[in-house]
Amino acid sequence: MTGAASYQFRPVTMDDLPLLAAWRSTAHVRQWWGAFEPYSPEALSDARVARWIVSTAGRPFAFIQDYSVHGWDDHHFAALPEGSRGIDQFIGDPAMVGIGHGTAFIGARIRALFENGAPVVATDPHPDNARAIAVCRKLGFVPSGPPQETAWGPILPMLARRPGQ
Repeated sequence: MTGAASYQFRPVTMDDLPLLAAWRSTAHVRQWWGAFEPYSPEALSDARVARWIVSTAGRPFAFIQDYSVHGWDDHHFAALPEGSRGIDQFIGDPAMVGIGHGTAFIGARIRALFENGAPVVATDPHPDNARAIAVCRKLGFVPSGPPQETAWGPILPMLARRPGQ
């Protein structure tokens, strides 16, 4: 990958479900995300979560979602400042793994969230997902506590703060 790669983010639609199902069936995604449960139209219209298909050079290759950490009463990031966002993501296309796209597209999304006013961006990789944790660290995330068990499974809570805060 070159530093000149640019990324496009478009909202997930019902038409994307076969693509997401295919990506979620690959071993490298299924290991951390489990079986795919298709989104309903109601889930895709949930204002708490923005879900995106990521493309580069016209090629869709990844999924990222950002969400209000205050959208659920019992969310493990609910104590963060108002306006904070959480992120989850994966590269679906196995040919795009390990060549720098993850760091680049996640970094682009984080910058957009900060530009839109998020004071903190949180993420919660599985504590055993060394690749995801390494990418998060490269992007300025730091652990905000020890690994813990949540309603969504085991996590390592990590935070990145808007520059200057």
